[in-house]
Amino acid sequence: MSPRRIVIRNHSAEANLFARRTFIAFSGVVLVLLILFANVYTLQVESFEKYQTRSNSNRIKLLPVAPNRGLIYDRHGVLLADNKPVYSLEVIAEDVDDIKASIAQVSKLLNISADRQSKFFKSMKRKRRFKPVELHSRLSDQQVALFSVNQHKYPGIYVNARLKRYYPFSDLTTHNLGYVARINRRDAKKLEQAGKAENYAATYGIGKLGIEKYYEDMLHGTIGHQEVEVNNQGRVIRTLNYTPPVPGKDLTLTLDIELQMIAKRALSGKRGAIVAMDPRTGGILAMYSNPSYDGNLFVHGISTKNYKKLLESKDLPLINRSVQSGYPPASTVKPFLALTGLEENVITPKTEVYDPGWYQLKGLPNKYRDWLPWGHGKVNLTKAIEQSCNIYFYDLAFKLGITKISNMMERFGFGDYTGLDIYEENKAIMPSVAWKRARYNQSWYTGETLSVGIGQSFWTVTPLQLTQALTTLVNKGERKIPHLLKAKSELIIESSGNAYHQITPIEYEPRAPLKLRDDKNWDIVLNAMHNTVQKLGATAHKPFKGSTYDASGKTGSAQVARRKQGEKYDAKTTSENKRDNAMFIAFAPFDKPEIVIAVAIENVAKGGGATNAAPVARQIMDQYFGDRVITSKKRNVKPKIATDIAATPQEAD
Repeated sequence: MSPRRIVIRNHSAEANLFARRTFIAFSGVVLVLLILFANVYTLQVESFEKYQTRSNSNRIKLLPVAPNRGLIYDRHGVLLADNKPVYSLEVIAEDVDDIKASIAQVSKLLNISADRQSKFFKSMKRKRRFKPVELHSRLSDQQVALFSVNQHKYPGIYVNARLKRYYPFSDLTTHNLGYVARINRRDAKKLEQAGKAENYAATYGIGKLGIEKYYEDMLHGTIGHQEVEVNNQGRVIRTLNYTPPVPGKDLTLTLDIELQMIAKRALSGKRGAIVAMDPRTGGILAMYSNPSYDGNLFVHGISTKNYKKLLESKDLPLINRSVQSGYPPASTVKPFLALTGLEENVITPKTEVYDPGWYQLKGLPNKYRDWLPWGHGKVNLTKAIEQSCNIYFYDLAFKLGITKISNMMERFGFGDYTGLDIYEENKAIMPSVAWKRARYNQSWYTGETLSVGIGQSFWTVTPLQLTQALTTLVNKGERKIPHLLKAKSELIIESSGNAYHQITPIEYEPRAPLKLRDDKNWDIVLNAMHNTVQKLGATAHKPFKGSTYDASGKTGSAQVARRKQGEKYDAKTTSENKRDNAMFIAFAPFDKPEIVIAVAIENVAKGGGATNAAPVARQIMDQYFGDRVITSKKRNVKPKIATDIAATPQEAD
């Protein structure tokens, strides 16, 4: 076995190897340091603004502040829609030592239901412990007072106040004002599509119906912002800046709340509607639909039970009968048909028709009856309106034909939207040959034209349409746009800090006038309507007897259910929903009208328009004119007792 070889170490090579390794390691450290310093330079110098902004965005939050909703007043400054403070009980969980025990004690003190307590604990799990959670909304004054006395016992639990919509007249104004309710998904989607979502970031409710919806942009206002500093947990440390919201505009309506009250009282226990308008401007003085409902129920979220009760009511309180219900106009449209006959040269004021109590088309067995079984004898245009003679207007409708009738009635606004500043409006129906073909794919029959001649058949109107048409008639062709908004008020803050409200009246341009070939035709029809109220024995004389103002009008009784030929109508034996409707239109004073009215009352138990609807209009006019005494300067009507028809067993319209 050979001996082991002794290797002599090369110290020079080892030293060189160490030096190389040391250089490489040092170079690596230097390179890493250079990279680190380069990155620090980039972060601290080159990207300083970028990362400072990102830091501030984590530290500073912009919280939205909801604006106060604009108020709504009637024409005399009476508040119709207010923002009322609503008190809620809120809890910050981290400030409460024993949350379950504290909630149990407070609930016992304020009589808070177990259901509300359960909802509170569910909500608390979804929020951070330093965020407030609502335990009870809409505390009563007694509950607020009771908790305030005992609040020192419950740290972390406090009363918070918010402004929510309140309607002091409850159901009296709901169909006009509408209501504000919680923003739902559909509302949020529409706001997003319209680019308005940001302005509603802190808003609880939005207008759902009526004026509240139509003028939502005016009433809502502009959102404000609160710039706050927060810590890493999102807790507000301090407020850095505050931009106050701009409150919504206050609105003044043309409505007179006292007339609304009279309208409600006059329709008590009845289903129907009243519309009163100023024919000089088109402003709605009163518009009431009965029965109504309380819009306050929807502000805080209506219960399923209450909503179901409204939906299932046979009286249909959710429908605004003034603009949504289509009523057969009955004899209230006879003045407009008479004007059409004069305009088309089909009749003259002296044209007479013999009324034996019935009208019959040649070759047909059906007889069209008059309200007076034995007839009115010879009747001219004026007497036909005064006595509401059906036979005269059957004959007139036959001579005119449905096309001429529908064309003229459309010029008065029947069968179309009126332009009222609420969205809930029905066009109703102005029938024509084309309409029936499109609706039923059927031909038009002459017998249907006769029924249209007395405001029946397919013809329906809304009370607002009747009021608009009457306004055009008394203005002798000048057409006004019906409206509810009179003025808007905006808060102006000057640079000096002074603030004031700037009131801006709303002006409405009239529509193109309705022109006749002979302007004398206006007076012929208007004088006949004047006789209808002022002349002894005329259909509307009795309800206005003793009034201090010079009124004119026209009654109507609308048949609701179809009857067999020769069948006699008896309200007592007819089911309620098939009884006739009572209609009435009126204006006063005769010379220079200040108010026009349309009244519709459904399914009356006895009588017609003269017995049921005309007295309602009388109450509205009595309130409007007060103690003023107004007489006609144009004419002094002397009653003709000998030839006029006195009270009969079967009442006229």
